[in-house]
Amino acid sequence: MAYYYRDQKKYLEELKRFESKLQPKELEEYKMFVKRHKDEEEFDSISFGKLKALYEKYTAQREKKNYDHFFKKTDEENGK
Repeated sequence: MAYYYRDQKKYLEELKRFESKLQPKELEEYKMFVKRHKDEEEFDSISFGKLKALYEKYTAQREKKNYDHFFKKTDEENGK
């Protein structure tokens, strides 16, 4: 399975926001990934899997809530 350089770049950029929340062992691993990325090295499947697991742990994929009921709809009020 091929892992793409742009995917690892995206994961590292997203994890940068959570750097202060990482546990010490995870932070050490993250810094190692950043160094390897700066050397323009494409990760092997094991390293990429660890990076993806970190990414999924700290970036929650939440569904967007619909807040339309809080706002007035002028078309319905005017009888249109």
